[in-house]
Amino acid sequence: MTEFWLSAGLLLLAALGFLLIPILRGRRRQQEEDRTALNVALYQERVAELAAQQAAGVLDETQLASGRDEAARELLADTEGGEAQRQGYLGKALPLLAAVLVPVMALGLYLHFGAADKVELTEEFAEAPKTLQEMTSRLERAVQAQPDSAEGLYFLGRSYMAEQRPADAARTFERAVALAGRQPELLGQWAQALYFAADKQWSAPLQALTDEALQADPKEVTSLGLRGIAAFEGERYQEAIDYWQRLLALLQEGDASRAALQGGIDRAAERLGGKPAAPVAARVKVRVELAAALKDKVKPDDTVFIFARALNGPPMPLAAKRVTVAQLPIEVELSDADAMMPQMKLSDFAEVKLVARVSRAGQPTRGEWIGQGAPLAKGTQATQHLIIDSPDL
Repeated sequence: MTEFWLSAGLLLLAALGFLLIPILRGRRRQQEEDRTALNVALYQERVAELAAQQAAGVLDETQLASGRDEAARELLADTEGGEAQRQGYLGKALPLLAAVLVPVMALGLYLHFGAADKVELTEEFAEAPKTLQEMTSRLERAVQAQPDSAEGLYFLGRSYMAEQRPADAARTFERAVALAGRQPELLGQWAQALYFAADKQWSAPLQALTDEALQADPKEVTSLGLRGIAAFEGERYQEAIDYWQRLLALLQEGDASRAALQGGIDRAAERLGGKPAAPVAARVKVRVELAAALKDKVKPDDTVFIFARALNGPPMPLAAKRVTVAQLPIEVELSDADAMMPQMKLSDFAEVKLVARVSRAGQPTRGEWIGQGAPLAKGTQATQHLIIDSPDL
């Protein structure tokens, strides 16, 4: 705040300058006014003397008039060139008072309506908080200063959850959703806070919130974890395992949460009977053909990649097989055994998309011709049909 008070002091000096300069100039005008008043008094005394002489018979009417005219000319000559007399209604005390009060009032209005609190918060956030309570206090003041900041509300809600204050967190996330819209991450955080605020009692509103979040983003981690917790608490252990395995597939290697999550999966497996729980293997059968119009545009040894990738997920294929044009038409089966990465499998995603690509250079990410299928729900048993018939742009 040092810079702010320095600026306020400079503004105060400027205000004093604007108001005191006219007062100093007024001293010169006062001297002129005093001289003019003396000349008027002398004029009046001269006229009174002439009137007395006329009453005594010394002067007649013509001489009296002539004397008055002469005195008036002398008065005019003495006051000629002086400034017109100005009557000051404010006096000297009021401008001095205003010189002090104007900056003070401006400062008061700034502190009340301005952004001094935001300046203080900015300087305060430049230093790391010493405790979680201190961080929460800062975030509360930040939200008070900027009540329309959905980001500030989000972080405040997370801080409340860390302090084991789920009811406060639920109200805060609700405000964030009202400002930022029904984003999957916000819905997941809101549902989690409501769940713990209700003493871990699952309800229809929580089901609806997490359904909405996962429908918009099947990888919304908070909703996946919460559904796993709710299933475990409700003794639906296989359901808990399914949700947690989906979440585990989204976490990077080395993530500290993976060990805790795997521990939960193992405990759920023990409750099922002591046997390790394995995810239900996903299998997709697909028949791939080449469009008749392309048979003269490809070579028998051109590579054909057949793969499935998540509809709402990473672009990397979940499962893939490699054949050649000479083997078309062909029917293949894609499963978790064909996974490109062990932590990303077909069984981890609700919907996938099938793709077949002809690549003369043998590159799975680019080629000359392509065929794509419609979104496919997990667990579909019917054989899918792909025709390679479009340029790979």
